[in-house]
Amino acid sequence: MVDVQKHLIGHLEIDQLLSVAGGSMGGMQVLEWLTAYPGNLKSAIVIATTAKHSPQQIAFHEVGRQAIMADPHWKDGYYYGGIPPAKGLSVARMIGHITYMSEISMAEKFGRRPGDEKPHKFSAGSEVEDYLYNRGNHFVKRFDANSYLYITRAIDSFDASKGKNLYEALKETKAKVLVLAFKSDWLYPASQSKEIVKACKWAGIDTTYCEIDSTYGHDAFLLEVEEETHLVKHFLQRATLENGVTSENRITDYAI
Repeated sequence: MVDVQKHLIGHLEIDQLLSVAGGSMGGMQVLEWLTAYPGNLKSAIVIATTAKHSPQQIAFHEVGRQAIMADPHWKDGYYYGGIPPAKGLSVARMIGHITYMSEISMAEKFGRRPGDEKPHKFSAGSEVEDYLYNRGNHFVKRFDANSYLYITRAIDSFDASKGKNLYEALKETKAKVLVLAFKSDWLYPASQSKEIVKACKWAGIDTTYCEIDSTYGHDAFLLEVEEETHLVKHFLQRATLENGVTSENRITDYAI
């Protein structure tokens, strides 16, 4: 993915990027920019991500993939022009959505309140079941099952260290780095962000780490807009000043 982005900016004759930013899978792409093309960016913002998936993170994705492939309409991926594997994709989305939230956010949002309907005879009739059922059904209307399979495989296969120690993969990087994490994120816990920070420090990279106190879980990187805006704005202002960027000599600001 990053190779395609690099090809695009090359086609646009853009040599230097003021900053590359991304959260979750986008954060992995930022790490790839730092390791694969360290000479093309002045700063990077890594949000709620990891340098490589843990066995638990891979396991959640594999259950979702198995749900899709077990759907009789998947047909080894040759379902176009026919009935799509909506049931399997819906279940995959439900599993994923659980990991995006936190125990606190789910308790606050749903509690033990009863739902409006029972989608099947074994349902406990709870509001959280209605929510997951509706999220799954909504997702299949705008997303493709094969795309889900390929994207989750790409995420699970990603390793910013490329089989080495991460700090060795980062040692050519001269860019300033901001790493943001969220305390209630259990999909990409703060401990994984701290490992990125540690590797950056060992590689001699000017790195800032901020851990935001939020109850939204992994979804926080999409919801804590005000706090993130404050931190990112300050970081970019500093990066702009330190790189001598003016209206006459502007480095293109690029975000993933």
